[in-house]
Amino acid sequence: MHAFDQSFQDAAALGVTVCCASGDNGSSDMAQNQDGKAHVDFPASSPFALGCGGTHLSATAAAITDEVAWNDGPNGGAGGGGVSDVFALPAWQAHAHVPPSANPGGHVGRGVPDVSGDASPESGYVIRVDGTQAVFGGTSAVAPLWAGLIALLNQHFGHPVGYLNPLIYNLTPGANGFRDITNGGNGVYKACPGWDACTGLGSPDGARLMNVL
Repeated sequence: MHAFDQSFQDAAALGVTVCCASGDNGSSDMAQNQDGKAHVDFPASSPFALGCGGTHLSATAAAITDEVAWNDGPNGGAGGGGVSDVFALPAWQAHAHVPPSANPGGHVGRGVPDVSGDASPESGYVIRVDGTQAVFGGTSAVAPLWAGLIALLNQHFGHPVGYLNPLIYNLTPGANGFRDITNGGNGVYKACPGWDACTGLGSPDGARLMNVL
């Protein structure tokens, strides 16, 4: 873990944003532990990674009609997120109102995720595999979605936007290029106005995010 985290730290120092999935098993994440505790997923929990969480999207051909924290039930998956008991709260997350961990001791550490995007297989991505089309989801689809958006931002500006985490947490709430997700939950954590441990700052409005950056 420490070697990975050092690599992410090196990338951040070079102005590179590494996008990582926050997990698909809700706030328990590593359910195989059967310890009854909440868990965040590494490497999304690294302070030097952009943790990418999940939503469930409802839309027409013209517009998004609703978006909630992804939670399709015990067998359908849910967006990972929570509060790290390992990594300290980063300085750039100090004003995000990260709550104490749901675990005993209530440690206030690195909050996960930072951002989100459509991850539910029920509203996910049509992918063609071996000649067959199917709809897939998961936060492993959200991470490359954000990587693609960052590539488009870099192209638009004509230079790398840099390590994104400190930038997005310093944007003005309500006009920051995010759709704030305020409904749903991933287990012990609930979506709420502002940052939350289900969907982070929210899902992207790419054009608006480009303008505010």
